[in-house]
Amino acid sequence: MSADPNERTIRRILHIDMDAFYASVEQRDDPSLRGKPLAVGRGAARGVVAAASYEARRFGVRSAMPSGTATRRCPSLIFVPPRFEVYRAVSAQIHEIFGRYTAIIQPLSLDEAYLDVTHAVATYGSATAIAERIRADIRRETGLTASAGVSYNRFLAKLASDQNKPDGLFVITPRMGPDFAASLAVERFHGIGPSTAARMHRLGIRTGMDLRAWRIEDLRGHFGKAAAFYYGIARGIDERPVEATRVRKSIGTETTFLQDVHDPAEAAAALARIAAKLWDACDKRGVSGRTVTLKVKYADFRQITRSRSQIRLVANERNLLEQGLLAMQPIFPVERGVRLLGLTLSALAACEADEGQKGLFDETASTVPR
Repeated sequence: MSADPNERTIRRILHIDMDAFYASVEQRDDPSLRGKPLAVGRGAARGVVAAASYEARRFGVRSAMPSGTATRRCPSLIFVPPRFEVYRAVSAQIHEIFGRYTAIIQPLSLDEAYLDVTHAVATYGSATAIAERIRADIRRETGLTASAGVSYNRFLAKLASDQNKPDGLFVITPRMGPDFAASLAVERFHGIGPSTAARMHRLGIRTGMDLRAWRIEDLRGHFGKAAAFYYGIARGIDERPVEATRVRKSIGTETTFLQDVHDPAEAAAALARIAAKLWDACDKRGVSGRTVTLKVKYADFRQITRSRSQIRLVANERNLLEQGLLAMQPIFPVERGVRLLGLTLSALAACEADEGQKGLFDETASTVPR
């Protein structure tokens, strides 16, 4: 890995991030909501904010926040139910715009993506010019705004897109990159979550400059395989390419109950509905998986997962439900109610035709406090 971005072929990477995407779509489609604090989600006691407008964010309302907390922070908050079919349609429009400029697109979600425009620069003059054109096309064709980050790698492009939100653009050049990374608090680094940041703080690492002072051998002693990534980004280095085709590693679905569930029969019935929905999603994609993971969240928000892995792919919906029920059996009777149940199928591959396949399962369990 080169320590100097100028010593290798310099990529031109964009990170395009729609501004408050779900909420902005709702405000676009209903003019009466414009300029008002808005949350997309269910306003019921068990609801969660899926997205918040910038007007709501000023009150501290954020995505994934319980609806009750959001309402206490912003009593005038307006809730609207999500319309995912609309968001997907708008996202498809946006990705069609991306495709006019490059074929190397890595979606991260409905509202953000990396684009490698290295070769497109010969046509459009610069990566910054391409970012401006994309933002203008999005505004003209969807009525929405997007923020863009332009840099020579993914890590810095994503940081750059956050700099001038909303409706902004920021460029981090190869000359700027190392010092820009060094100036930031480690919490700002994408790829360093709250728990890792806390561990770094305990080691006296609070900024990119602090991180840069550590030898990679010492970082490995504390962070294992992730040390090389941390060592690089502290110097503005990220060699990961934009991946035009990402292989999906898992498919999952879950449900949150209106009232906590204590009855195993009620939980089993809910799990059957979850398994049916999950298998339908797998069937549409022509995939199955070898690992079934049950997710359980209790009334106190403590969460456990139980996984069962087999040699062959899960054969059908019945097989999926059987393994989910086997994973769920040990949790009943419960001392506290179950708030949420979910199933995930991972180790995915193209479906096999044999519906009678059986596999020996090994069960593992992990507990994650929330």
